[in-house]
Amino acid sequence: MAKESILQSELNKIDVNEKLSACPIDFSKSRVANPRAGQKQKIYKNQVSKSNFNERSKFQAYQEPQFNKSFIDGTLAVEPNRYRLIWSKHCPWANRISIAIDLLGLDKVISKGVVDPLRPAGVVGDWFFTLDKNNEDPVLHVKSLSASYLKADPNYKLRTTVPALVDIQDGAVVNNNYNTLIDELSVAWKKYQKEGTPDLYPKDLRSDIDALNQIIYSDVNTAVNEAGLARSQNDYEKYYNRVFNRLDWLEERLSNQRYLFGSKITDTDIRLYVTLARFDIVFYQKYYVNKKRLIDYHNLWNYVKDLYSIPAFKNNTDFDAIKKRFYQVDHTPQEDLTRIIPKGPDLTIWEEPNDREKLRK
Repeated sequence: MAKESILQSELNKIDVNEKLSACPIDFSKSRVANPRAGQKQKIYKNQVSKSNFNERSKFQAYQEPQFNKSFIDGTLAVEPNRYRLIWSKHCPWANRISIAIDLLGLDKVISKGVVDPLRPAGVVGDWFFTLDKNNEDPVLHVKSLSASYLKADPNYKLRTTVPALVDIQDGAVVNNNYNTLIDELSVAWKKYQKEGTPDLYPKDLRSDIDALNQIIYSDVNTAVNEAGLARSQNDYEKYYNRVFNRLDWLEERLSNQRYLFGSKITDTDIRLYVTLARFDIVFYQKYYVNKKRLIDYHNLWNYVKDLYSIPAFKNNTDFDAIKKRFYQVDHTPQEDLTRIIPKGPDLTIWEEPNDREKLRK
């Protein structure tokens, strides 16, 4: 059976739900991930800070991208030094785009700004540039990402999300679609890509890539989140099983090839990497997907270390930011509710050699 038929057949076996939780920041009803579930919200004396971990009126479990202007169809001008990617180093969905920009050599023509993975107490649905001097993005000259969302739509009332591609000329968000931006950059920005960079979305593989992307989205990227957000034992076990059945399947797929589609990196490798990079330090522990660690999978572990050895992946993987966000996330002041960030696991193992040399053809 042709590869395309195999992937399509595999895709037909699963329920693809595009509205699974892409950003699991609300654990208010989940007794798996939120030990404070059911506790009453606390309002502080200053009427500004409040513990709103259990009551988030603006939160939606799924929020589709609201800005989808395209380079491919010519709506957006492909113009160097005009756009700025705003991302958070903790976020796997934003991490995808930052890796792609560097991997394609577009970091010389598209700048990047980083928001703080932690928000001030009492604040919901916004990201802040508190890592920068004067708490302000040095290019956009705004203190929060919501300013760029409001420039794009003055009536915008939903959460601000990362990644967000911003037009520097007017400071407005033009695209925040984490599912399509990699392919937009890969296809439309070839003129500015560094020589020798991989074709992340080659024409002859696009139907295969689209199919495997959906499989990984459903059974890995979002399934780990759904396990952590589970409201019942049955739901938890459903997504737990989906995660490990798919990891077993991917372990076999990678047994005789370096990357998911052979010897060349594609969009799909980036999408899988960002979840795998967070698996042992976050998902295995906090989301109870604990049948196996990533390091217990011979091929997957060496595959992800192989990718990590590439500067575009390594330089965009911040384990400290990941642990801070996933273990310290709360909108209660630290002094009122102390959060502990796990010391482990040992991250030096990421620097150890991998055994994929025989697959580098």
